[in-house]
Amino acid sequence: MNEQSLAGQAAFAPANTADVANALIADTGLRVEIDRRRGRGAGLNPSGRFEPLKRETFDDGWQTLEELPPFKTEVQVEKPRTAITRNDSPDISFDRSINPYRGCEHGCIYCFARPTHAYMGLSAGLDFESKLFAKPDAARLLERELAKPGYKPRVIAIGTNTDPYQPIEREWRIMRQILEVLNKANHPVAIVTKSALIMRDIDILKEMAAKNLVRVGISVTTLDRKLARTMEPRAATPPRRLEAIRALNEAGIQTAVMVAPIIPALNDHEIERILDAGKAAGAMEASYVMLRLPLEVSPLFRDWLLQNYPDRYRHVMSLIRSMRGGKDYDAEFGKRMKGAGPYAWQIGRRFEMATKRLGLTRRSIALRDDLFVPPDGSGVQLSLL
Repeated sequence: MNEQSLAGQAAFAPANTADVANALIADTGLRVEIDRRRGRGAGLNPSGRFEPLKRETFDDGWQTLEELPPFKTEVQVEKPRTAITRNDSPDISFDRSINPYRGCEHGCIYCFARPTHAYMGLSAGLDFESKLFAKPDAARLLERELAKPGYKPRVIAIGTNTDPYQPIEREWRIMRQILEVLNKANHPVAIVTKSALIMRDIDILKEMAAKNLVRVGISVTTLDRKLARTMEPRAATPPRRLEAIRALNEAGIQTAVMVAPIIPALNDHEIERILDAGKAAGAMEASYVMLRLPLEVSPLFRDWLLQNYPDRYRHVMSLIRSMRGGKDYDAEFGKRMKGAGPYAWQIGRRFEMATKRLGLTRRSIALRDDLFVPPDGSGVQLSLL
């Protein structure tokens, strides 16, 4: 990119000198050519934060004819020892979850799970959406864990980190296998997704819903096809997500519309429209989450914003920081999901008024855990005593 175009972008950037410098450094040093990352969300692929060396590409002036290949989705098999991950976070409603995959091909630029790829020695940028890990043994491991003596059933959340119905699920079918185990054991589950692929499993979900064992949240970030394509390049289109809500509702499955994340000055004006559309599709309740920019997500998102919406950069980042104590992100429990300050308060009141008007304020019926039937115990290690 030439100096003139960089200067043009800097003119739209915030007055904060550090932000301008960071944006220009990203453009000149770490940017991946558009032909290599077409159909992806991130424009950068910086080294993981735990790596001893940081690498970047640059033009050495030799005008070599060799071109690097496009980023293709690669899937590696991961062999975890357990399927269920436990947490004790005070501001979320579940204490256990399952993640069938690491990384997510949807490529949502705002995804708060991107930094987890650093634990694999990979980048939170393009690596996160192109170098994926699948756990084909997840269902078997889950069955073994549910069969352990003394296991106490509580709602298992799926989709809280990466989407269980991302495109590679069509081939790997790990999520469907997990649902088969949960259905057989009468174990409650809560699912979050932005994929219409969930309709494939309505046969299982319908059986579980009849026993009040499942609820689903469909994330509808925007109704603007162009924004969705740019921000969530490989996720289902907004109409397809609404179609999924409708199909799940017609099958008798508790379904919520999730306005997540709300991004100031980008999709916040759509809150009421999204809730209207979700209600019309049959959603029974609604929720929202403010944009979260932990660790590597912040520079990735700021670079994306500068490249796609340079005229809004200053306004968007100003509002984000107004909710986060002047920072890009505040991880404090109780504030990280909703933010704080006048703007966050305004969003909360708008959401509250809209859901009340639409009758989306009622809580879902609590899922049952008294029907649980442990698997037969095959594969469980016997006690030596």
